[in-house]
Amino acid sequence: MTQLAPSAPGAPLIEPVAATGFRLAARRFSHNTLAVIGLVVIVVIVLFCFVGPFLYPTDQTHTLLEQANQRPSGLHWLGTDAVGHDVLGRLMYGGKVSLLVGIAAGVLATVVGTLWGSIAGYVGGWVDAVMMRIVDAGIAIPALFILLVISAITTPGVAGLILILGLVSWLVPSRLIRAETLTLKNRDYVLTLRAIGGSHARAIGKHLLPNSVSTIVVAATFQVADAILLVAYVSYLGLGVQPPATDWGGMLSAGLTAAYSGRWWLIVPPGLAVILIVCAFNAVGDGLRDAFDVRGRG
Repeated sequence: MTQLAPSAPGAPLIEPVAATGFRLAARRFSHNTLAVIGLVVIVVIVLFCFVGPFLYPTDQTHTLLEQANQRPSGLHWLGTDAVGHDVLGRLMYGGKVSLLVGIAAGVLATVVGTLWGSIAGYVGGWVDAVMMRIVDAGIAIPALFILLVISAITTPGVAGLILILGLVSWLVPSRLIRAETLTLKNRDYVLTLRAIGGSHARAIGKHLLPNSVSTIVVAATFQVADAILLVAYVSYLGLGVQPPATDWGGMLSAGLTAAYSGRWWLIVPPGLAVILIVCAFNAVGDGLRDAFDVRGRG
């Protein structure tokens, strides 16, 4: 049910409250300097990873020992690694994998958590109790421990990492969406729909999920940041994507010992990239949360 904003007598247009609220949220977000900077950083890093290789092509597959361990220069802006790969090109290549896995896993975790939490909160009773006890049991087990066990059993590729990360990261979003659903299911428009014989699926899909979009978007933002960090953790321990593929965590792992020999260019760039992208997503998430909270209080 769409609510309409009040209008003055003779006004030609009555604007939906939802549209007004989202515009106010966008305006509030644009006034949050840190959030805007975070959004700019994300856009720049995405362009760097996905467009950069076309502007700065490098060979990231073959071993080139004759140009191994070279310092940064005009030929190799960030130097080369122990097998001759250009570090700047590898930073782009590894960033593409990290972003793909992080974003896809974050979205998957949010989708699974949203469905689980909305069903548990809407149905309630013993179904809610059982579903949330499963969530509590899952949260009690550290996600990194589960990832290490799975990675020790099998060698996941990019698709495998996305699936594994998504299926160990949906627990927190499910609790957030459940709490939102418990509030929304007692609203008049949901009760009216149920009174006229509307189905549970229609109530969830037509009213509960659309009205939870702010919570879902904020949760997804933080899930992406957490997924990128988890990818870096697992790859740093040598259990992520396997060579010749790499990501920023794998670059950190490969460059750690070399850093003690003074080859700082093997560890500083991927380390800064992980810090920047995680901080940027967290800043955007904080900005979105504040923007939607302002709308809700209004």
